[in-house]
Amino acid sequence: MLTDEVNCKILKLIEQNPEINQRALAQELGVSLGKVNYSLRALVAKGLIKANNFKNSRNKKAYMYLLTPRGIVEKTRVTTSFLQRKMAEYEALAREIETLKREAGR
Repeated sequence: MLTDEVNCKILKLIEQNPEINQRALAQELGVSLGKVNYSLRALVAKGLIKANNFKNSRNKKAYMYLLTPRGIVEKTRVTTSFLQRKMAEYEALAREIETLKREAGR
């Protein structure tokens, strides 16, 4: 299953470097090559990215990944969702730290 975090990171990396390959994506994300392949296929199926062959490339397996207009909108949505979730986690952690400080001060 694709999480917003994985989607966000893949879409961001593709936007920054459309010529990035699956192996580099896997390394950047810290996931398996198979998961990246699965994720990219799902993003293509959803119409969020397009995968184009390099026509003049000697390596016919080389692809360029491009965000579609729908992909740009989705990237914004998942980035916002991810940010809201991380901010909530941060606030909860800050409250927990304050509670622990008060307990430790007793």
